[in-house]
Amino acid sequence: MPASARFFRGGDLAYVAVFAALIAALSIVPGFNIGPVPFTLQTVGVGLAGLCLGPWRGFASVLLYLLVGAAGLPVFAKGGAGLAPFVGPTGGYLIAFPLAALLAGFVAVLALKRGLSASTPVIFFLGLLAGRYLIILPLGVFGLMRAGGVDFGKALGIDMGFWVSDAIKSVIVVILAYAVHRAFPRLLAQR
Repeated sequence: MPASARFFRGGDLAYVAVFAALIAALSIVPGFNIGPVPFTLQTVGVGLAGLCLGPWRGFASVLLYLLVGAAGLPVFAKGGAGLAPFVGPTGGYLIAFPLAALLAGFVAVLALKRGLSASTPVIFFLGLLAGRYLIILPLGVFGLMRAGGVDFGKALGIDMGFWVSDAIKSVIVVILAYAVHRAFPRLLAQR
């Protein structure tokens, strides 16, 4: 069997689909807006996909979520769908999500190379922060500037409105991901 055929197996595809559905469910949680950006729990799903599934399956699950939304299913924040969200003020965030899951997945693989330890949650948390501030923040701010017609300071101010809630969500993601790896210790071992 060629290597490309072994990259994703049937079980992998099921994980990808389940986490894409989880992200969709977490995206439609009603909330409030900070500027033109709605508060959702999407980043919980994105972080869980990366930390639980690893880099490539996590990336694939977020990409599947985006493709389903782009195809017209109302899975984006506040029931959005189609291509409009990608060119609107939240487009940068959407584009950043698969990359953030990819980074979180690499961090999870590195953290779990020697199994779970007391440092695993800290490494998970630092990986999520890196994804948030090195990937999601710059692309999100750029999207706000481009589509929202605001300057850098205003766009950064809008993004800063999410920093506390994102830190809280990251702690929740770390707790859940750690629990998943305790329950299923071979989830990434086979990768």
